[in-house]
Amino acid sequence: MATLVLTGCRGRIEVTSSASTSTTGFAATADATTTAGPTATAGPTATAGPAPTAGPATTAGTGTTAGTDTTVGPSSTDSTITASSTTAPTTTSPADAVYDPYVGTQPAVEPVGAAVEAELGTADGRIRRYRVYVPSSLPAATPAPLLIALHGGLGSSSQFESNSGFDGLAEANGFIVVYPDGIKALPSDTGPQTWNGGYCCGPAVKRNVDDVGFIRQLIDTMTTEYAIDPARIFATGHSNGAILSYRLACELSDRIAAIGVQSGSLGVEPCTPARAVSVLHIHGTADTNHPIDGGTGSGLAGVDFHSARSSVDALAAAGRCTNGPMSAPTSSNPDLTVITWTGCSNDTTVRYVIVEGATHAWMGHAAASAAAAGFVGEPYAGLDASRAIWSFLAAHSRT
Repeated sequence: MATLVLTGCRGRIEVTSSASTSTTGFAATADATTTAGPTATAGPTATAGPAPTAGPATTAGTGTTAGTDTTVGPSSTDSTITASSTTAPTTTSPADAVYDPYVGTQPAVEPVGAAVEAELGTADGRIRRYRVYVPSSLPAATPAPLLIALHGGLGSSSQFESNSGFDGLAEANGFIVVYPDGIKALPSDTGPQTWNGGYCCGPAVKRNVDDVGFIRQLIDTMTTEYAIDPARIFATGHSNGAILSYRLACELSDRIAAIGVQSGSLGVEPCTPARAVSVLHIHGTADTNHPIDGGTGSGLAGVDFHSARSSVDALAAAGRCTNGPMSAPTSSNPDLTVITWTGCSNDTTVRYVIVEGATHAWMGHAAASAAAAGFVGEPYAGLDASRAIWSFLAAHSRT
């Protein structure tokens, strides 16, 4: 049983876009009005809702770096995943099917719900820490979606909470967010952390940490302590967190309905999910930390990364998708190339969004510091990765 303590929470500002009722990510118009880039929004409109049970105080791991795979880690072994990330799609969607990255979502508001820090003991004898954000606007006793948000290598739960702005989106859209912490370089260290995503990264891989088991136990804890809809449990991640999200899609598909990631790749082979999982993968062409076409990046991971395209290809194959890859125009942003696979098992979807000129930094959100921008590049302002990911996930619950 996790122990909990109520703490304060911080405000967020997110981008806005035009409203839409579609749940597919495509608008039946060639004149999409979606806008990108951070825009200040009005204060919270949510009312008070349920608060978690209080308990003895615990602490979460801290970190001040941007979530980037800059930890020393093993090089990958021989890979059978070789497809290029820039392989052209084979078909094109109808001209009137325009991709809207924010369809079906509300812009973020000031988060005024309950922020919680907690820990649990895992089967491998570790004490693992995590943070939870519960919106004030959740209807009492109504099962809510759960988003598991995984920081990048050298990041932390608090860093990704601040950098991603998911709290404000949760407040506006009615879902619970849990931010787990990875493994530190030393057991007593409170600094940057990593995940065992398969071939990356750092101490978590070297120690063969069972992060899949940790996330399974975390889901069990969350569903015990909160009203969670089991058909709407999702994972998202940046960089090393994206790599772990892919591993969850392969090895925890009995619990995870869909993943939405930025700047990562599939790090385990083979990927044989028990059931198909929907996937959204966002990647920038100017990402040097995790190059979009694969290879060793500019960080300290020392991993020969698989390409973004080979990763989505593998999940589309695992999901037995019969339609695609298909491209779709985005009249609102010419930097985006959107490739989609449909006709997949269990009514799942695989989507790959290539962002011209975008770096490794979490898109649509300001860098935590000049040092962070120096490690991962200046954030691309034309797409809010958090809102685009939530738009996709919310439309792909388990059927």
